[in-house]
Amino acid sequence: MDRVSQPRHYRTVIVSDVHLGTPDARPERLLSFLDSIRCETLILNGDLLDVWQMQRRRWFWSPAKSQLFQQLGRLVESGTRVAYVPGNHDDCFRTFVGQTFAGVSLHRELYLTLADGRRALVLHGDEFDAEIAPSLPARWLGDLGYGCLLRLDRLVRRFGGDHRHGALVRGIKTRLSGAMSHVARFEVAALRHARREGVDVIVCGHIHHANLRECDGITYANSGDWVEGCSALVEHADGTLDVIGWDGPTAHRMPLLAERSPESEPEVPVAVGGG
Repeated sequence: MDRVSQPRHYRTVIVSDVHLGTPDARPERLLSFLDSIRCETLILNGDLLDVWQMQRRRWFWSPAKSQLFQQLGRLVESGTRVAYVPGNHDDCFRTFVGQTFAGVSLHRELYLTLADGRRALVLHGDEFDAEIAPSLPARWLGDLGYGCLLRLDRLVRRFGGDHRHGALVRGIKTRLSGAMSHVARFEVAALRHARREGVDVIVCGHIHHANLRECDGITYANSGDWVEGCSALVEHADGTLDVIGWDGPTAHRMPLLAERSPESEPEVPVAVGGG
């Protein structure tokens, strides 16, 4: 674990699934993370705003959420390229793909050339939902279950302190074989798409499960989320990729899962995250 005293410099930083507008968003953590780094390119890979939830119930907004947008503006002014790839919870912004607002460019998906010459594709990942869970009722039940886990997590935080934020959700998800099978199928679908597109690296968000692994010469990366945990995918100056976690004053390399194969079990509605 590394103490952050001076800003860390990265070539590219990718964050996803912030879900601003919900009571589970952690804008203070993301704001402190952005204050601690400098990068040439910052990519917001979907679900920055949770428009779905904001339309269903009252908004949860705080000064930190407004300060986060101000920080993004300062990054643009300082010369950082800021790109936004809307996800499924903020898909209304896909209407504006190809346009630029306040220096932030909007993309349906984004191709990058890494410093080591590898070609990378960045997309949110909800494109694979129908492939990995074709049943709409199953997807709806999964979303419902995930919402229940988040409500339980809020209850735990109320009595156990904010340092427990996301611990219950992460703990339950990683112990559910159905949930981990869903994650594995998502990764396989992403890798299959990368092969079709002829890219060396595919970067997703959506499932709130950070990971970085290689399979048959293709790298799968997931930047995780800022609801259950706080993580980002970073590209170093030499093109090396890392998933890093952020707990406020410190940054650390995330422990990654070994290569998995999708389970052969039947489809089960599970709470995974993203929705």
